[in-house]
Amino acid sequence: MKPLNADLHCHSTVSDGLLPPAEVVQRAQANGVELLALTDHDEMGGVAEARAAADALNLRFLDGVEISISWGDDQTVHIVALGVDPGNVALTQGLAQVRSGRDARAGRMAAELDKVGIHNAYEGALKFVSNPALISRAHFARYIVECGHAKDTKTVFEHWLAKGKPGYVEHSWATLEDALGWIVDAGGTAVIAHPARYRLTSTERRALYGAFKDLGGLGIEVLSGSQNEEDVRDLARVAREFGFLASRGSDFHGPGESWIDLGKLPDLPPDLTPVWSRFI
Repeated sequence: MKPLNADLHCHSTVSDGLLPPAEVVQRAQANGVELLALTDHDEMGGVAEARAAADALNLRFLDGVEISISWGDDQTVHIVALGVDPGNVALTQGLAQVRSGRDARAGRMAAELDKVGIHNAYEGALKFVSNPALISRAHFARYIVECGHAKDTKTVFEHWLAKGKPGYVEHSWATLEDALGWIVDAGGTAVIAHPARYRLTSTERRALYGAFKDLGGLGIEVLSGSQNEEDVRDLARVAREFGFLASRGSDFHGPGESWIDLGKLPDLPPDLTPVWSRFI
């Protein structure tokens, strides 16, 4: 039987994507996606529009969100929540709490960028933001590209916005315990997003997986747009060892700005149990 084309990690203009929620859904359907989750950063304001568009196209859809957490020594980790109730009080209040620190961080980022000759970055980033409460590094990256300092947003992150670079600012997000608590309370399934991207030692990585599982986490993204074939093999082994469900998500942000388009990832290793087995 042909594997399901599921894409369970993508973004819209509600956070730092380039397309409105309905257009994300339409692009996914045109690319052959059969099950989609919209997972904007720390905000579920786009899921109603996305679900309506999915229903109109007869595309199966999961309400989702990507929650920012702090782990270890100033490491930001992202947890994707799938199949959550968007009206759940614990989740909505928790997400509001996480969002509340973004604007202050953005001001500090702009001040640091100013020191290295990138001026008016806060105002410039806002031009790319539909919701100022969700201003992010991606919006700064687009402004820096617009100014001609870099050829694309990936280059901006490498030179200015990654940890240890001039525009990077430390920030405390939610705790892993809080995020998992909100997701479980909202009836959702928690998945560690793009695990290979985090700069963790082997010991730190195993500690994250163990704590995540102990707190009710169920899955990891074995397939992500930012993970290569070696990463996939490593994460498949992690899924087998820890008993995690395997997820598949492009982390699509927009045409020309993402590692891979919606629905274009390869299939999961056939021996892994897909996370969507909980929903279909």
